[in-house]
Amino acid sequence: MSAREEQWFSAKALAGLPGMPGTQQNVTAKAKRDGWACRKRSGKGGGREYAFSSLPIATQAALLKAAEPAARAARAAQGEPAGAPGEYDAEALWAWAATRPASLQKEGERRAALLDQVMVLVNGGQPFRAAAKAVAEQHADATPGTLKNWYYGVNGQPGARHFARHDWPAALIPRYAGRTEKAPCSPEAWDVFKADYLRLEQPSANSCYRRLTQLAEVNGWTIPSVKALLRRLREEVGEVAVCLAREGAEAAMRRYPAQQRDRSVFHALEAVNADGHKFDVFVRFPGMGPKEKGRAMLTVWQDLYSGKILAWRVSQTESSDSYRLSFADLLRDYGIPRHIYVDNGRGIASKMLTGGSATRYRGKVTAEDPLGLFTQLVGSDGIHWTTPYHGQAKPIERAFRDMCDDIAKHPEFAGAYTGNTPMNKPENYGKRAIELEAFLAVVERGIREHNARPGRRAAICAGRSFDAVFQESYQANAHRIPRPTRGQLRKWLLTLERATADKTTGAIHVLGNRYWSEPLARLAGLPANRRRVMVAFDPDNLHAGVQVETLDGREICFAPCLHATGFNDTQAARDHARNKAAYKRATKEQLEAQRRMDTARLGQLLEEADDGTEPPTPSEQKVTHGVFQPVRKVVGSDIREDEQEEVSPEERYRFDETVEMLARMRRRERL
Repeated sequence: MSAREEQWFSAKALAGLPGMPGTQQNVTAKAKRDGWACRKRSGKGGGREYAFSSLPIATQAALLKAAEPAARAARAAQGEPAGAPGEYDAEALWAWAATRPASLQKEGERRAALLDQVMVLVNGGQPFRAAAKAVAEQHADATPGTLKNWYYGVNGQPGARHFARHDWPAALIPRYAGRTEKAPCSPEAWDVFKADYLRLEQPSANSCYRRLTQLAEVNGWTIPSVKALLRRLREEVGEVAVCLAREGAEAAMRRYPAQQRDRSVFHALEAVNADGHKFDVFVRFPGMGPKEKGRAMLTVWQDLYSGKILAWRVSQTESSDSYRLSFADLLRDYGIPRHIYVDNGRGIASKMLTGGSATRYRGKVTAEDPLGLFTQLVGSDGIHWTTPYHGQAKPIERAFRDMCDDIAKHPEFAGAYTGNTPMNKPENYGKRAIELEAFLAVVERGIREHNARPGRRAAICAGRSFDAVFQESYQANAHRIPRPTRGQLRKWLLTLERATADKTTGAIHVLGNRYWSEPLARLAGLPANRRRVMVAFDPDNLHAGVQVETLDGREICFAPCLHATGFNDTQAARDHARNKAAYKRATKEQLEAQRRMDTARLGQLLEEADDGTEPPTPSEQKVTHGVFQPVRKVVGSDIREDEQEEVSPEERYRFDETVEMLARMRRRERL
């Protein structure tokens, strides 16, 4: 119980306190002499108790100080912060204080320091007013009244005495916040302004306000100024929501800070990423006429650890062939990576490359899909799908930005630059087209300079070039980088296509050519789904034969091309007959090797198994097999045929003769 709650004190409790005599009798005498307010003491012993307000200042301070430990223990038992005179949320108080400006936080600390000085004097026995006056005399920026307001509170705000001493710097922060009243605005007008302003067409605030003014005059709405409406929009709707409504989802997502990912977790060639970039340059490809031109597509593979461009190819369109051939260059020059980061584009995500990947979402996925080349090489868990056109997901996007400036705008391409958008066409748009050979030479020099350029600011580079960073890590981890075999390289350099073997012979037809080998004969006669195979071939040399594999990548055989011959080519006919006879002879030998029991021996075994018993005599059949014929009805009658009268042959003949005569009359024949 605090001293303020214990309003009355006995002479025994007061004896010896500051400002009081040392004995109980002298306290009673002093009370009578000074006229203290008193009352009879309840309980045993009787006597009198004296009011707290009648006691000297020094005695009051001593009573408060003596009662503080008990009051603190009571507050702690109730879960209240230690030393807090009132109940409040200290965490919420300091969280609010953190939102105030630094100047106001310093003002709270200054006020707490001044009140600390006042309370030292008060605890020493001085009245608060006297203590506040003494402190104010030492500080020109404080008055006794101000110190009193800070301590006791003013205008409904609690003072410092309602808070623990260590919370005073937060509790004494000025709470004025300027004008908070909003300008009046009719709810209907506010809804109209939001509907008009928050559109992807991005109308100006002034045009929206003019339309709102017209509606307000007709409907009698109250509207504030356009600046007041914009302030309210920022406060209630929020900047990001306004950006989403007026600029779209992509612009709103740019307000969210990008994730910084550390690529030093890899070593050189452990992870690569790929993408395609269409150059803003007109190029004339082989086979085009003098007035024809197109734009080249660059397919690039980049090392994620160093940022170096490892392999690239140029084609007219982005296709699975450009990714396959450029990746074959990477395998030949450096080795096999462990992780591949690609987007879900049509070229890179084709079934021939990424078929069988667990998270491949491109086209219809069926159980008969072939196992893609990437999937065979790094496994399904080694293929990682990224967001298209997202630089944070694929660092190759950052390299493309450099190429747009260093390569597409190269002096040798003057007059062939198209501009990066239809609105940014140069004045000399379409003046010329670069021959493919000259274009490739500039691209090669540009990529070589891109890799060798020093001063890179990436954390892993530290001012070095991509080449230097890659080479250092590549040499240190060479023993961890597998190299492809000749067979693997040949597979990547060939075109893959799915085909179905012929049902009768097992031959395979690809681009108008026929391929066959003896192992393919095993596919003859199988169901169609079991005759589907993968064929690898060189599109520039179709007569060189094809490599045949199962859909899951198991090798079957190499099948040469069966060339068509002239009708009168007797030598080709003899060669074909000789090969056919050899095939027939080999097939017979294979059959005899498997058939180890002849038919005579089989008949002997069946005869020995016969026990010689007579077959049982068939019992008399109890079921009579009837002969059933359809029941015919006379045309136009409901009488069944079996119910009609018997017709004699003479009557049938006369009837038939009459019918024939009527038919001849219809044909207008003479009788």
